[in-house]
Amino acid sequence: MPSSFNFNGSTYPLGLNQSFAQNRAAEISQTLPGYTAALQKCPPAFAAEMVRALVLSQVRFTFRNLPWNKRTPRRTFSTSELGLLEKPWPNATTGELVARMEWHAGLGGAAFVALRPGRLQVLRPDWTAIIHGSQSQPDNPGGALDAELVGYWYCNGGFDNPWGYKPEFLLPDECIHWAPLPNPTGESIGMSWLTPAIRDIQGDRLASEYKIQYFSNGATPNLVINGLNATTRVAFDEMVAAMEEKHAGAANAFRTLYLTQGADAKVIGNNLQEIDFRAITAAGETRISTLSRVPASLLGISEGMQGSTLNAGNFSASRRSFGDTWVYPTLQDLAKSLAPLINVPVDAELWFDVTDMPILREDAKDAAEIDSVKAQAIRTLTDGGFDPKTVVATIAPDWSGSLAHTGMLPVQVQPPGAQLPAITGNGNTPAAKGAPQ
Repeated sequence: MPSSFNFNGSTYPLGLNQSFAQNRAAEISQTLPGYTAALQKCPPAFAAEMVRALVLSQVRFTFRNLPWNKRTPRRTFSTSELGLLEKPWPNATTGELVARMEWHAGLGGAAFVALRPGRLQVLRPDWTAIIHGSQSQPDNPGGALDAELVGYWYCNGGFDNPWGYKPEFLLPDECIHWAPLPNPTGESIGMSWLTPAIRDIQGDRLASEYKIQYFSNGATPNLVINGLNATTRVAFDEMVAAMEEKHAGAANAFRTLYLTQGADAKVIGNNLQEIDFRAITAAGETRISTLSRVPASLLGISEGMQGSTLNAGNFSASRRSFGDTWVYPTLQDLAKSLAPLINVPVDAELWFDVTDMPILREDAKDAAEIDSVKAQAIRTLTDGGFDPKTVVATIAPDWSGSLAHTGMLPVQVQPPGAQLPAITGNGNTPAAKGAPQ
């Protein structure tokens, strides 16, 4: 596959540009197909990416008033403009759009969504190239001070496809580019979270292969047999073949080994318990969990399914950490990235609704408790004689405009120096002068 192409006398890179390009793991290619193949052979990493995509796919998009718009309270609302995100292409849903974007961004470092007539189309990141232009430094426009986004090249099947398809050019307003994990060494490109986890993914695969080989060879440690009574190479090979046939493989495990006089069998190597196989694999799983930002207790790996990790308090703390440090920031960035594809109302922004996201329901409970504290503070200040309108604007500005005061005040609020009415014998206060009887 060519690494670059020329356009108007300038050279542009193609495909995915990942960090650590000169220090690759031999078995894992830093491409979308390479990472996909590696993920399919590493259950912990596959589960982590699956959890990430499933959680994000539950989001629903909405609009929200901007905080500096004082005329309208900050609230969420919907219009028909959201229809394109609710049904991005025939028979598709918002969840499918978001899930595909996360799989592409998680494995390929970036997600591209093209705006087509009446629909959206998710583009493979390794078939898409970002085009930058520069008037002052056209030979290296990405890092120039006057660099600007020119558009995107997309080619079905890749830029070296065997069908001879030609690349198609997309203007900046015809495609959006989402790179939630920016590559610090590149311009506008992203990095897969799998990149720093390559060695752990490789180690998990090798550990699985070791386990398979262990059971395939009889589920016993390695043996060295010496002293076989063979005078020729042919006789030796025949004896070895006969022993392999009778004792190799899991089906022959624990069969008695019979040796001729003078032959001896010695155990070499370690069994799974002696090498602490569980601890070795658990360490790699924990590192994968850390890099994916999915807590071990949510991922279901061995380190997350024992001890105090499953206590209600610790489990809730893990969910809160996952939501606060990854889910919410990712959704905010995703909403900002998708906004150019639709017509966002003036003085509003594309936002997200987490009502149908069970993993964040505890956050909704906490938000309700916070509102309760705000309401109590408003009541306290109002009872203290402060102006209700300014109290609401100070304590809960989001409620301004939607929370109207009736004008009725509690009995504790009296003009300075006012005398409270005396209590009659029946426990009632006499009616104030001019008050209705």
